[in-house]
Amino acid sequence: MRIVTNWPAIPERWQAANGRSGSAVHRRTLADLRDAAGPQDSVYLVNCDPGLTMGVALANLRPGARRPLVASDMVLRRPEGLKGHLLHPLKRALLSRADLYLNLFRDVRGLTEVFSIPAERCAFVPFKVNLTEAEMAASPVAEDYVLCFGRSMRDFDTFFAAMEHLPWPGAIARARPADLAAHGARFTWNPDHLPANVLQLDDDGTPAAQARMLARAKLVVIPVLKSSIVASGISTALNAMRLGKCVIGSEGPGMSDVFASEALTVPAEDPAALAAMIDRAWRDDDLRRRTAAAGLAYAAAQGGEADLAQRIIDVMAERIP
Repeated sequence: MRIVTNWPAIPERWQAANGRSGSAVHRRTLADLRDAAGPQDSVYLVNCDPGLTMGVALANLRPGARRPLVASDMVLRRPEGLKGHLLHPLKRALLSRADLYLNLFRDVRGLTEVFSIPAERCAFVPFKVNLTEAEMAASPVAEDYVLCFGRSMRDFDTFFAAMEHLPWPGAIARARPADLAAHGARFTWNPDHLPANVLQLDDDGTPAAQARMLARAKLVVIPVLKSSIVASGISTALNAMRLGKCVIGSEGPGMSDVFASEALTVPAEDPAALAAMIDRAWRDDDLRRRTAAAGLAYAAAQGGEADLAQRIIDVMAERIP
């Protein structure tokens, strides 16, 4: 198998766990991917790029040009607005044409409902920690606040509503509402009038800044909107776990379908349930430390980018003829 991919983490020569081996070529544009996929044993692997995935699916319609298509870590959302709903039938038709979908979550009901992606063409691949050892080592550890962190589909409104009724200190990265809205987050509060116990922390957008904020948290909260159909908070969760933090997340893809004892979960968009879990975890040292220890063990076992690439190769070698 010759993997033609936009992801440079796939090695040029690879061997899967089942003994199958092959090669990989790396290309960035649709035209270059098509040109590189001439040999009959070629397989497209498009990582984290729905637009490129649609382009390859369209190119596969040409007579004699079809090659197996694997779509990895596609960040998909329900259509919104008039334009989104008008374009959705075309997007659904193209995005549902891949031969295999490699997801960072197990619950694919949303993919099937919204994009007609069959569950039998999906496979779960555990994600990795994105922070480096150096970034984590340089971050002083403390238990200063309850941190709500991240952007994708984050439900800040529920976090603020929960914190209003708690005596504990909270924190978020300094709010940039336009940026949050572009990532599907819900943040309708005025950034200058947040709950009195919620601070805004300086954030230059670097992984080092993320590591510093996570390292100082006593709890890390990842509230995600009910409408999310993918693993919207998985990267933040694993980074926090790797730093030894207790994570509280919303039930849904990438959280309650991936983690068991490694995280505490509550129903999405439920401020009362979130407030109760924050209060319980803040007060209950044993619960917080057991959850953090289980999360740390899980996150550490996932390794880095090379380990993720190998997991993807292993699944492709099993599922693609």
